[in-house]
Amino acid sequence: MLKKNPTYLLSLILLIFSFQFSRAQDQGTTKTLKIIKSERLRSVGNIQKLINNVVMKQDNTMIYCDSAYFYEKENKAKLFGNVRMNNPVDTVSSTSRYADYDGNTQLAKLRDNVVFKKAGTTLYTDYLDYDKRYGIADYYNFGKVVDSTNVLTSQRGRYETQIEKITFRDNVILVNPEYTLKSNTLFYYTLNKTAETEGLTNIRSPEGDELNAKKGSYYDTQKKLFRFFQGDVENETSKVSGDTLFYDDSKKYYEARDNVSIFNKERNLEVFGDRGKYWEDRRYSEVFGNALVQKYFKEDTLYMAADTLISQDSESAENRYMLAFPNTKMIKGNMSGRADSTAYVYPDSTIYLYGDPLLWNNKSQISADSINFVIANEDIDKVFLKENSFVITSDTIANFNQIKGRHMTGHFSEGDMSRLDVEGNGESLYFALENDTTVQGINTLLCGKIIMYFEDGNVTKINHTINPDASFIPPHLITEDDTKLKGFSWRIEERPDMKMIYEWRKPLEREENPSNLFNEPNIRIPYPNEDEVEEIINEWLNKQNKNLKKP
Repeated sequence: MLKKNPTYLLSLILLIFSFQFSRAQDQGTTKTLKIIKSERLRSVGNIQKLINNVVMKQDNTMIYCDSAYFYEKENKAKLFGNVRMNNPVDTVSSTSRYADYDGNTQLAKLRDNVVFKKAGTTLYTDYLDYDKRYGIADYYNFGKVVDSTNVLTSQRGRYETQIEKITFRDNVILVNPEYTLKSNTLFYYTLNKTAETEGLTNIRSPEGDELNAKKGSYYDTQKKLFRFFQGDVENETSKVSGDTLFYDDSKKYYEARDNVSIFNKERNLEVFGDRGKYWEDRRYSEVFGNALVQKYFKEDTLYMAADTLISQDSESAENRYMLAFPNTKMIKGNMSGRADSTAYVYPDSTIYLYGDPLLWNNKSQISADSINFVIANEDIDKVFLKENSFVITSDTIANFNQIKGRHMTGHFSEGDMSRLDVEGNGESLYFALENDTTVQGINTLLCGKIIMYFEDGNVTKINHTINPDASFIPPHLITEDDTKLKGFSWRIEERPDMKMIYEWRKPLEREENPSNLFNEPNIRIPYPNEDEVEEIINEWLNKQNKNLKKP
């Protein structure tokens, strides 16, 4: 009986495993090229010349051609005319006019009118190296890939058949009925027909829609889903951009994150924020996170900032509006304002302010329970104050002229208030000045209706009707209480300015002429073939030899 020895048992196990592995290799993959058929065969030295209807085989790969040179010792073959290679196991097949095949490395160099197929994907080129061991096919001199959905072309490419991935490089173009894409690096996954790009990517539709990315993209060509990095999508009516931009073409839905911009070309209005959503068919958008809207007019711009902005556009004017909430701030020309929420109604060009609203115009502060103002001819035309209306105007020596009432209507000329109409329970307090420098006294007035006129922000005249009750307080009798009407509150520190707006959000400056691959000439520079490369090398060697022979 044999004595058990752990070292001996381990050696025996390894020997058996090694034998089985070697046997499996012998029964599986073999590197030997075999001649299956040829109408004529001639041996010249170490070369066997196979002529007409040549059939060769290695493993599961069948090789067909019109004629061949077979180097049996080297296990290599040069294949000429109607070259076909077919492997039913990995479903790869190819045709070409010429091939150079190394049975040891299993590298096939296919040349001229190469057609390389894997399942439903076909690659066309004139210069392809196919490493059969790893299922990798490289082309260097322009290639075209066609499947049921897309046509892709590039100057160089690599088809990794085992993982169903094709890498396209240099002057890459993807075409399908909906879009044409251009890039310089694209990874295409043949099973789900998705494309990923690096760097600058530009896409156009037959209708003229443009989709662009500076730092790469993802494109599901079947589901029509896009993701862009530092990208934008532009059509006839809108442009949406963001650091990360998602677009669902079937639903016409956009979603963007970071440095978001939604530009409505028809309304000349742009919304910025941290996150944004846009439904193109509904013309409806939502923008969140330090949101800012810029409504562009010929003379100036209306700025509106808030946490959230909602915009609804429509072909029918009565359905157009924009909402901003909460903590709204706005600026237009000499007018600025704040409120908890704001609504911009497009049909009558009216902006409504709710929740402790305040407006400032030139030297005046305007407040009421609710305020709305009308824009006409791209400028502020009228402002309507409802309930607890109060207007304060600073004069040349920092006194405060005041007027209050139930309702007020302010009239504007060239962006400045020119007249103020007070309706119901009107009260006014007005400092009388001499030469705009010396207080002569205070005029007070109680009246059902008051009309106040302004020039350059200063009160120039007051008219009153309906049982006026007026009084005058001389300078020496003026007390602190006499200088303020009940409800007076000067809140100038809350007045928005452009510094405040840009601290809230400073939109990125647009690149005036961004790079676009559609603007570059579509030039194809062919690589030299092997004979041309050899000729160039020989010329260079001859030159070097001549230089060496010179004294």
